[in-house]
Amino acid sequence: MYPTLSDFIRDIFGIDIPLPIQMYGLLVASAFIIASFILMLEFRRKEREGIFQIQIRKTQKGLPATQKQLVIAGIVGFILGFKIVEAMFYYSDLVASPQEFVLSFRGNFFGGLIGAGLGAYLKYSEKKKEKLDKPKWVEEEIHLYQMVPNFLIVAAFFGLLGTKIFGHIENYKEFAADPIGELFSLNNLAFYGGLIVGGAALVVFGKNNGIKPLYMLDSGATAVALGYGVGRMGCHLAGDGCWGVVNTAPKPDWMGFLPDWLWSFNYPHNVNNEGIPIHSCSGDHCRVLEAPVFPTPLYETLMALLIFVILWNLRKRIHIPGMLFSIFMVMQGLERFFIEKIRVNVEYPMFGLNVSQAEIISTFSIFIGVAGIIFLWKRREKLKTYKDDKAWI
Repeated sequence: MYPTLSDFIRDIFGIDIPLPIQMYGLLVASAFIIASFILMLEFRRKEREGIFQIQIRKTQKGLPATQKQLVIAGIVGFILGFKIVEAMFYYSDLVASPQEFVLSFRGNFFGGLIGAGLGAYLKYSEKKKEKLDKPKWVEEEIHLYQMVPNFLIVAAFFGLLGTKIFGHIENYKEFAADPIGELFSLNNLAFYGGLIVGGAALVVFGKNNGIKPLYMLDSGATAVALGYGVGRMGCHLAGDGCWGVVNTAPKPDWMGFLPDWLWSFNYPHNVNNEGIPIHSCSGDHCRVLEAPVFPTPLYETLMALLIFVILWNLRKRIHIPGMLFSIFMVMQGLERFFIEKIRVNVEYPMFGLNVSQAEIISTFSIFIGVAGIIFLWKRREKLKTYKDDKAWI
């Protein structure tokens, strides 16, 4: 396993480069970037097909920097300088625990002052170059795909917020024991929390920018499927505890041509430091699970990629708004429901059964998806289709 990017580089290339980059965080960030790229491709396609129209906005050019702009630039510069200068002096601390270092209140005050001054000066210089003797109003074309970075920020903020909220609900005992530590950690994240809260935020943000909710959901379905697969690969590579139950059964004959680790794996050097000590290993991550388990993050990665491929091939053939998202809800619900059967999770007693949070939500996801497919199909004649609807609003 590779808890950090440095571990990966050392194992593959034999080079020891201490970098403050955790593998799980790197793959999660990559998931958001890749999902944003897919979203941009969908926005471009819908614009070409006339589903999304170019928006014309008036903006005033030639104004000097405002006090508000200078203050914001100064605050951002202070935070960056506060952290960067501290990291320069205590780089080993940053490498040892980048998450704790970044999220803590430690920093260099003088570095913050330098960063604040530099940030405000750069904003002042930028606006000074654009300043005109007489500011004027100009019309600009705004393409929806140009706003994808804004969608990324909204998805990242509210998605992380949702994963933390649902994760703390699921692991309430750990949160109660150390609320401050849990709030500022990247442990106990719940995918469905990110999907629900982040998805709702994107729908609202899209609607405020002229995108109908069903169109936004359809556009995001393929992006979420691929992003989820990439994120789950981060879980597997880091060994963050999202693995399956113990699996000591022999590998089935029909899997004979596949490597053994695809059937069961013991996650050596996992980032959670779970298991028994590894002989002759020194360092921060020197434990291996005593018994092999199902590598469920890897299974979810493969299934998420399959869902993405299916949706990607269906997206141009389906012309009923909301239908693609409904299909996504059914497929990802089925995937998560069945993977929970072999995955380590927190269970709750309900109707005489022990079920996990993900099983409950995935069941609702399947029902909502099926209901959406039936409802949209029955009302297909009354609903405007992608092919007929050329309006943005």
